[in-house]
Amino acid sequence: MSGSADRLPRLLALVPYLQAHPGARLAEVAEVFGVTEKQLRSDLDLVFLCGLPGHGPGDLIDVSYEGDTVTVANADTIARPLRLTAQEALALIVALRTLAELPGIDRGGSVQQALAKLESATGSAADAADKVDVVLEAAGHGEQSLAVAREAVSSKRLVHLTYHVPGRDETTERDVDPMRLLMVEGRSYLEGWCRRAEAVRMFRLDRVLEIRLLDEPSAPPDEAQERDLTGGLFQPSAQDLLVTLDLTADAAWVAEYYPTESVQPNGSGGVLATLRTPDPRWVRRLALRLAGSLTVVAPTSLAAEVAADATRALQAYPGILDAEDAAALGRRD
Repeated sequence: MSGSADRLPRLLALVPYLQAHPGARLAEVAEVFGVTEKQLRSDLDLVFLCGLPGHGPGDLIDVSYEGDTVTVANADTIARPLRLTAQEALALIVALRTLAELPGIDRGGSVQQALAKLESATGSAADAADKVDVVLEAAGHGEQSLAVAREAVSSKRLVHLTYHVPGRDETTERDVDPMRLLMVEGRSYLEGWCRRAEAVRMFRLDRVLEIRLLDEPSAPPDEAQERDLTGGLFQPSAQDLLVTLDLTADAAWVAEYYPTESVQPNGSGGVLATLRTPDPRWVRRLALRLAGSLTVVAPTSLAAEVAADATRALQAYPGILDAEDAAALGRRD
């Protein structure tokens, strides 16, 4: 019997083939796909169990036999083999190029091999390269920052960053001793010893407004250790502020999107979520954005700040909220 590694691609090709050849003879189909009629019938029995979520009679692929012929119906969603669109292929090429440039990523050459196949499939390698260059140019300073950061890590030189901190909506100047480059969740980061914070920090390169190589050698202190990211990029500490949020069912996604310490039903169809954050300003913005669906329960100081934010918004835009609505955004129990 054919192995599963061969069976899956055969099944993906079999359905569109039978869609294009209704009433095809079993013997002829088996010959086309290089299997026995017994294996073909086994494949078709499996196809009969596939379809869209719901798995009702109208959701599953219909396989019908008539004598020694077979017809497949209700399979319009996979009527043709899966192919990447030009935009999807281009996105993959950009991602693979970024991976290939990171130190130590492509030791076996698998990234370059996949890149070459994709570039060939999109036309010519030159055409694909031109298209990718346009995308990378549009990416702006993020790619430029990556190139300088890569040189800083390899040459072990200090860098000066002009860095935007979105959580505080401010721009800071920092001297950083580079330690390594990382790709996390599709984004490039420079990890290094920040002399301004006197601690190891992760800098997202698309938020670096300017990066300059300095003549001074990079010299992270002995206490500078690379972060263990097995638990994710964001790892709250016990010193961070403990925040409790009352979320309606519409805002329950907040408890899934942000790392939480506990999540409990609130008795109204929503949840009470407890989380830690080193900077609660993003919580204040989120509370205003989700007014009516998110209420800050604790700490009371943060609840008061949210209520004050809402009051100022009320004063700036009369008629949008009333005083009671503003106070409700920050509930102090």
